[in-house]
Amino acid sequence: MPGGTGAERTGRVPWRFRWGAPVCLPALVMLGLGLWGVDRGGIWRDEAVTFQVARRSVPQIWQLLHGVDAVHGLYYLLMHAVLVVHPDEVALRLPSVAAAAVTAALVGELGVRLAGPRVGLWAGLLYAVSPLAGHYAQEGRSYALVAAAATGATLLFVRGVRTGSWRAYGTVLAVTCWLHEFAVLLLLAHAASLALARAGGRMWRGWGSAAGIVVLTLLPMILVSHAQSAQLAWVRPPTWATAESLLRWFLGPGEGVYWTCLVLALLGLAGLAGPPGRLTCARIGLPLAVVPPAALMLASRLSPLYVDRYVLYALSGAPLLVAAGADRLARLAARLRLRVPRPPVLAPAGAALAVLALCLQLPLLSDDRDPAHRPDDLAAVARVAAREVEPGQPVLFLPTQARNAALAYPGAFAGVRDVALDEPGPESGTLYGREAGAAELRRRLSGLDRVWVVADRDLLAGRWSPSGPAERTKMAVLAQEFMPAEESADGDASVRLYVRRVALSALPGPAPVPAPPRPARW
Repeated sequence: MPGGTGAERTGRVPWRFRWGAPVCLPALVMLGLGLWGVDRGGIWRDEAVTFQVARRSVPQIWQLLHGVDAVHGLYYLLMHAVLVVHPDEVALRLPSVAAAAVTAALVGELGVRLAGPRVGLWAGLLYAVSPLAGHYAQEGRSYALVAAAATGATLLFVRGVRTGSWRAYGTVLAVTCWLHEFAVLLLLAHAASLALARAGGRMWRGWGSAAGIVVLTLLPMILVSHAQSAQLAWVRPPTWATAESLLRWFLGPGEGVYWTCLVLALLGLAGLAGPPGRLTCARIGLPLAVVPPAALMLASRLSPLYVDRYVLYALSGAPLLVAAGADRLARLAARLRLRVPRPPVLAPAGAALAVLALCLQLPLLSDDRDPAHRPDDLAAVARVAAREVEPGQPVLFLPTQARNAALAYPGAFAGVRDVALDEPGPESGTLYGREAGAAELRRRLSGLDRVWVVADRDLLAGRWSPSGPAERTKMAVLAQEFMPAEESADGDASVRLYVRRVALSALPGPAPVPAPPRPARW
C-alpha cells in the first residue's frame, strides 16, 4: 500500500510497545518538563498581551481584532474560556504545556507510522527534550498550540496519502491556519513531500482539493492581517546567521548534541530514496523542517516577516530525521552482528536516551525558567512600582506599550494617575488604551513638578527613537523640562522619578538633586 509501509511493519508490534512507549512516554516527558518551573513569578510583554486581552469580554475582543492582532483572534477567544475560570500566570501557560505534550506524542506517532516503534519513540523523546520546544511550552502565546495542530495535520496528511481521505486533513489544517496564518506554509512542505515521494496524479488531486479549501478559508484572515501589517515594523530581514541559529535550535543548541544530531540527520536523508508513493521520515521530516522557515525567510527579503516562533511547528520535522538516522545506524550495526534493542526493551532504551539528552541540555532548560531570560519581566517592574509609587501620584508610560506592566499587574498601580491615558484599552478597542494628543500631553505635563516614568531603558538611553508625535512629545518634554531624580531599574524596564528643572533651580546653592520624600512605610 503506498505510503503505508511503516504502518504495515508496526501492525505486528504489540499494542503496549506501539503506544505505551513511542507515544505516551514522550508526552509524559514533555508534560513533566513543561510543568517544571511553569510558575516563573513573572510574565513578559507578549504574554501580558494575552493575559490582558483574554480577560476582556468577547465583544471587546472582537472589537480589538478589527484594528490589531487579528492573527491571534482565535487564540485569544480560546484563552478567554481558560482565564475566565482562573486568571493567573499558571493558567495562562497550561494550554501551551498541554499542547507541547500532545505534539511530542504526535511526533512519536508519526515516527511509528513512517518507520516503526523504535523511530517513533526516539523522535518523540528528542522533541520532548528540545530546549526550543520547552521554551514555548511555557509561553502564554499560541505557538505551542499551532505546533500541535500542525503536527496533527501532518499525521492526517500521511493518512490521506495512504487512504485517499482528505477531509479531516483539510479541516485540521484550516483551524491551524486560523490559530496563526503562517501555518499555511505547511501546505508547501506537504507539496514537497508529495514531490519527493513521486506521488501519482490521484494523490495530487486529493491533496490539491483540500489545500484549495484551506487557502479559501484563510482568505478573510489574510486580507485583515495585511491591513494590520504595521505591527511587524520591528521585524528585521533574516541573515545567514539567522538560518544557522534556527538549525542549531532545531537539532540542539549544545555543541555535543548539535553535531551528533546533525550527523544522524544526514544519515536519515537516505530515506529520500525509495519507491514512488511511499512516505518516509526523510520525505516528511526534511520538507517539514526546511520548507516553512526557508519560505518565510525568502519572503522576508521583500518585506520582513520572519520570526523563529512563527515557524515553531517546523521543529517537528527535525526529530524525525535524526531518529531515522539513528535507526539506520542501528540497522547497520545489526548487519555487523552488533546488538541492537528489540521491541521488549524499547521503553528502557528510550528512557536512557531521554536521560542522556536531558542531562546534556539541562543547563539550558534550567536557565530558561529564569524570568531574566525573557526579553523583559513585567512582574519586576510591578514590584518596583508597588514599592515606590504612591496612590494619586502621576505616572507616564514611555512608550505606550510600557503600560503593559499596569495592565498585567493592576494591583501594583492601583490609584496612580495615568497622565497620558484618555480611554482604557477595553473601551477603546486597542491593546494599550488611547492616549491624549501631543498638545494635550504637553499641557498635562506642564502642570506637574514631578512624575514617575515607566519606560524602556533602551529608549531612555537613546538606542532607538519612538514613532508618533505623542511619543516624541513625551521624550521632548522630559528632556527639556525635567531631569531624573531617582531610578529603580530591573532588566529592560525602568521606573524613574523625574523632577521639574524649574523647581530645582529655585533651591539655594548648588545642592544635589533631592530624593523624593519617603513614605512612612519605608
